[in-house]
Amino acid sequence: MRTNLDLENLKVDTTISNTKMKELNDPMGQAILDFAQTQINEDITVISDICDDDIIPSEYLFRSYDEMPAIEKTALNHCSGNILDVGAGAGIHATYLRKNGFNVYCIDTSPGAVEHMKTNQLNADQINFFDLKDNSYDTVLMLMNGIGISGNLANLERTLLHAQSILSKNGKIICDSSDIKYLYEDEDGALWMDLNADYYGDFRFQMKYREHTSDWFEWLYVDFDTLKSVAEKIGFKTTQLVAESDHYLAELRM
Repeated sequence: MRTNLDLENLKVDTTISNTKMKELNDPMGQAILDFAQTQINEDITVISDICDDDIIPSEYLFRSYDEMPAIEKTALNHCSGNILDVGAGAGIHATYLRKNGFNVYCIDTSPGAVEHMKTNQLNADQINFFDLKDNSYDTVLMLMNGIGISGNLANLERTLLHAQSILSKNGKIICDSSDIKYLYEDEDGALWMDLNADYYGDFRFQMKYREHTSDWFEWLYVDFDTLKSVAEKIGFKTTQLVAESDHYLAELRM
């Protein structure tokens, strides 16, 4: 395996008030608010129960269209109609789409992210994707591995069915993800994994920014063939728009 299991179990002082605790559980949102105010780049640490820690620079959450990777540009150029931006973060994708004349509704579970988006006059609410109903969208946009909100492979069908329930007649989902088999490669390139275990893309993460630490949460990385199989089972026509090494962009159409 390429990475070592070397994680820090982070603890929060139990004397902190409930209000303060909620703030400390929103590292992504606090990083967004801080960078928007100071323009000082700081690291968000992503801790995994399987592989080494990863780093997201806070300035990356504010990248312009020109600074976005090709997969994101392609995704935005495939959006159409009334758009739902799931896990919108700092709202960079929604901002670009709005400037190009689209109606975009942003949702995120991070109070800090939603506060920032509202400050920038984006139509945004703090709401869980699975609680969204009685709406109709032509495009459900789920970038930065937004399909990962499924949590695990067993919940992917439910996630796609819920998206299907809020799509217009000819609507589509645009999402990206990664096939992370490479995490299980030996030095000679051979794969090792327990074939009787859960799906290899089922992860648990925790985020940390300054003194702000999130709870552990489940997140899914799904390979394209598996995504296609689950999506087509419930009636989606699935197309791989971009393939870059282990990362891909997919379009799921009704």
